[in-house]
Amino acid sequence: MKLSKMTALLAMSVAMPAMATELEVTHWWTSGGEAAAVAELAKAFDASGDKWVDGAIAGGGGTARPIMISRITGGDPMGATQFNHGQQALELVEAGLMLDLTDVAEANNWKEIVFPPSLLEACTVDGKIYCAPVNIHSPEWLWLSNKVYEDLGIPVPTNWDEFVATAPQVDAAGKIPLALGNQPWQSNLAFGAMQIAVAGIDAWKAVNVEKNMDVAAGAEYAKVFAAAAAARELARKSTVQDWNQATNLVITDEAAGQIMGDWAQGEFQVAGEVAGKDYTCLPGLGLNQYISTGGDAFYFPKLDDPEKEAAQKRLAAQLVSPEVQVAFNLKKGSLPIRGDVDLSAANDCMKKGLEILAGGNILPAGDMVWSPDVQKQAEDLMVEFWKSEMPAEEAHTKWVEILKTGL
Repeated sequence: MKLSKMTALLAMSVAMPAMATELEVTHWWTSGGEAAAVAELAKAFDASGDKWVDGAIAGGGGTARPIMISRITGGDPMGATQFNHGQQALELVEAGLMLDLTDVAEANNWKEIVFPPSLLEACTVDGKIYCAPVNIHSPEWLWLSNKVYEDLGIPVPTNWDEFVATAPQVDAAGKIPLALGNQPWQSNLAFGAMQIAVAGIDAWKAVNVEKNMDVAAGAEYAKVFAAAAAARELARKSTVQDWNQATNLVITDEAAGQIMGDWAQGEFQVAGEVAGKDYTCLPGLGLNQYISTGGDAFYFPKLDDPEKEAAQKRLAAQLVSPEVQVAFNLKKGSLPIRGDVDLSAANDCMKKGLEILAGGNILPAGDMVWSPDVQKQAEDLMVEFWKSEMPAEEAHTKWVEILKTGL
């Protein structure tokens, strides 16, 4: 089928800007691995004839998102901004503050190339597409220092249960069993990983997709909270703040392991570590392997400037292009949002993720199944739980009550 004249002109304008246009792009990618990845996006945009003005905000998404939202709602919008897949920008879209990218998506066949389809669905409101997905980030991985175990003369664990069983030996050797930073989202991420690892995929779906509160309050999830209480003890010696500082404890062999998303790969790569040799990665904590379709997407606030709007659409198209998808995700440690790109250069950990994705063991991200309010309440509870002596049973009861507010 031939493109309509308007669509063909749009595709041409995306490929060949008439003159350079500056766009400020806000994001929270500030660690070594993240900076290397975002530099690929900036390099590609600049090479196309436009200018990427970097607006990195340190402190992670929890710090950056309120700043981004405040600027957009306060009349000082940037050219493009990062959010996670899901409902984080929904209210901004509903308020009419975000640029409709449907014409870009249609001109570049996003519905045919973006996989899994849920990524584009998360960008869609009332049939219109408002964001460009750039990666799939699965947050529930266990990262292990091979040297810690080699020095102890014991095999590197192959799953969470083995990791916990070896923790006393790790601790006795003066190492940190579990590295965990003090940013609120990190303890929430660790708990999310344990949900699937310990309760299992079916129980997770029953609670988070089907909203079955009987399962949430039942025995399978009681095991999750018991496991989280045990993990809390393993992390007592970890006193760092940022996630990448916790990752560095594993890289420098000061800690045995860390529960963190696949973005940790970027830190290992920058440090010159080799997957499978210097460190081990276990998706789903080695118990229930799956890929969560979390990740990042770029939204484009409405600007009263036709030239900048045209540049916004050029950037949106470029973010989904094969070349940018490969360059960015190889540095980021994430998976591409299209399956027709050449990832022969992927390391062992990335290949594990690609195999799981190809096998179809896919789950939606938490941002896709619960409102931001429920997510924030659950995060606050996890911070309190991990930093106190709150009994597992008490935390379990409070957590179920929080979920019920989102029904």
